[in-house]
Amino acid sequence: MTDILLILVGMLSAATVSAAVEYYRQLRRVQKEYEKAREVVEDIILSFNRQLKQEEGKLETVAYRVHSISSKSDNALSKAEEVDKQLRMLEAKLSGVVEDKSRMLARLEEVDRKLRDVVASHETLNTKVSTIEEQARRITAIPETKVEAVIPIKREKVMAPLTDTEIAVLEMLAMEGSKTAPEIKERVKLSREHTARLMKKLYEEGYLERDTNKIPFRYSVKKEMEKLLKKTESETT
Repeated sequence: MTDILLILVGMLSAATVSAAVEYYRQLRRVQKEYEKAREVVEDIILSFNRQLKQEEGKLETVAYRVHSISSKSDNALSKAEEVDKQLRMLEAKLSGVVEDKSRMLARLEEVDRKLRDVVASHETLNTKVSTIEEQARRITAIPETKVEAVIPIKREKVMAPLTDTEIAVLEMLAMEGSKTAPEIKERVKLSREHTARLMKKLYEEGYLERDTNKIPFRYSVKKEMEKLLKKTESETT
């Protein structure tokens, strides 16, 4: 009986040792698999950390670019506001210039209208004078049987109301032909106003003719006066 017990104990011990050895082997295998799994997890964690750092760096770069773009946008907005302000000021100035130009054009149109009226009046007056002169020539052409001789017009009588300057102007026009008031002014050495009054007086008193087709007007001696002045000049010579 004792032998049987010893055999049983021996068998149990061998089984226990075998089970223990197998358990140890399994434990080692599990430990190795755990270590491999841990290494894999650590590699994954390290890789994830690297990726996380890379993404963090990218985020910082993006944030910097966003900040830079925001600053540029603020500057651009400020410049746009300044440009808009300048454009409004320029628009206001241009509006003033346009208004001034409109007023100037209106004044020029008014002056042009008055000038046309003056020219039309002068043309009408010249037409009337020409008509009167034509009538005078017709009357002069009518034969007068009772007149024995034509009494010549005397220079002294015609020139009596005139000053020496006025006579000099008439003689110059008779000898050199028509001239404008500025040309006459240079010759007689008078002021522009004085020359203008002198020519107006000679024209209104019938000594001169005036061409109003161009400005300044051109003055010329009437035919009757030209003949008288040239005749007197030749007699004097």
